[in-house]
Amino acid sequence: MKAWSVPKAPRTPQGIKYSLVYIDEDGNRVLGYDNAEGKGHHRHEGSKEVEIDFVSIEMLAGQFLKEVDVIRRKR
Repeated sequence: MKAWSVPKAPRTPQGIKYSLVYIDEDGNRVLGYDNAEGKGHHRHEGSKEVEIDFVSIEMLAGQFLKEVDVIRRKR
């Protein structure tokens, strides 16, 4: 997980950039959240990508960790 402060701008209105990713032992992205340039806030699960509502980095990190826990328990 990484997050950094950036100037507030139309593409980053909250003034934050982030990338939260869970990668398996083979190097494949299993789950990820980010706000890549031009894409806005979105979630990756396998090859699926969907837009998400962003409230705060704290809430998103908590959700991400819960999801990672569920994934790990299933494996």
